[in-house]
Amino acid sequence: MTREPPGCRRVNSLMLYTFRSITSHRSLPRPERATSSQDAFFAFHRDLDLVRKFLKPLLIGELAPEEPSQDRGKNPEITEDFRALKKTAEDMNLFESNHVFFLLHLAHIVVMEVIAWFTIFYFGNGWIPTLITACILATSQAQAGWLQHDYGHLSVYKKSTWNHIVHKFIIGHLKGASASWWNHRHFQHHAKPNIFSKDPDVNMLHVFVLGERQPVEYGKKKLKYLPYNHQHEYFFLIGPPMLVPLYFQYQIIMNMIVHKDWLDLAWACSYYARFFITFTPFYGVLGAIIFLNFIRFLESHWFVWVTQMNHIVMEIDREPYRDWFSTQLTATCNVEQSFFNDWFSGHLNFQIEHHLFPTMPRHNFHKIAPLVKSLCAKHGIKYQEKPLLRALLDIIRSLRKSGQLWLDAYLHK
Repeated sequence: MTREPPGCRRVNSLMLYTFRSITSHRSLPRPERATSSQDAFFAFHRDLDLVRKFLKPLLIGELAPEEPSQDRGKNPEITEDFRALKKTAEDMNLFESNHVFFLLHLAHIVVMEVIAWFTIFYFGNGWIPTLITACILATSQAQAGWLQHDYGHLSVYKKSTWNHIVHKFIIGHLKGASASWWNHRHFQHHAKPNIFSKDPDVNMLHVFVLGERQPVEYGKKKLKYLPYNHQHEYFFLIGPPMLVPLYFQYQIIMNMIVHKDWLDLAWACSYYARFFITFTPFYGVLGAIIFLNFIRFLESHWFVWVTQMNHIVMEIDREPYRDWFSTQLTATCNVEQSFFNDWFSGHLNFQIEHHLFPTMPRHNFHKIAPLVKSLCAKHGIKYQEKPLLRALLDIIRSLRKSGQLWLDAYLHK
């Protein structure tokens, strides 16, 4: 039986979107000769020799010339220019990581964990030390989230195996989550950002309506699961407060059990064991459970605002079959660079560059950004960059706009 690549318990979600174009060739083409529908595949897989090994059994034949192609309407000039840009990035060694950078990032997370424990140990479990400790731990959790994101994208080590091992340690032991769950969800998002039915991050389970098309469709069909014209208000009640401590935690636990992902479950259990051994002596079991959920409540606010400021304000629609470059620029925007913004967002303020080059180490995003801007200017594609506060406020503006579109369609169409 063929052995799965490290870190792949199920079929890579990204393969589902590129399978048809890839299997239309007897052998996987080199990136410079790939079709535009394969750019996503090459963006995510660093070791193409390993990929060829595991794809070989799936290459069953070639599509007939008259078969319909999903490459319709894609700009070949943009595709070629983007591949030239990626080659330039490789020549500039921008896919080479600075291991000291990531080691220091891990060290500052560990330092925060130690400070949190010492605060309770030295000052006791009163309200003020507890609140201070919760804020410190929420910060360490948020930063661990950005760090696991680096390893999950294979952007630290050249060998995928080492990235997968460290990824499981950070997301499992430091955060109590599942690497397989994150991979399955996050790679779908990257392959088709802001595309309904393909990007799980815009599957709002009828809680919110997003973009310009969905609100009108809901309104015309007289769908009113919630008063969407007030979604920019109830977002504060059920968005940031509940995503991580409720929805994500339920998804993570169920994913590990249903798919029998015992290794991820073991890593997650090691996080909970460490947490309760550390804090149960100060708060008791029930108190430690409440404390843990309060930390996740705080972290959830941080996570939601940072991740949504780059996407929810952009175009959200059905599959438009654009080229890779145009797809990412339509669905992402940047936040201005500063030391605080870089740290606060885990360099996801460079969301455009991250989506174009998902395996590039984040400390190199600012180096490739001017070249991306130039390519956008050449082809008349808007490169959006804004201050942090405006980016955060745009989330609310976007929800309000979509809610009003729904109300207008609901009442008048």
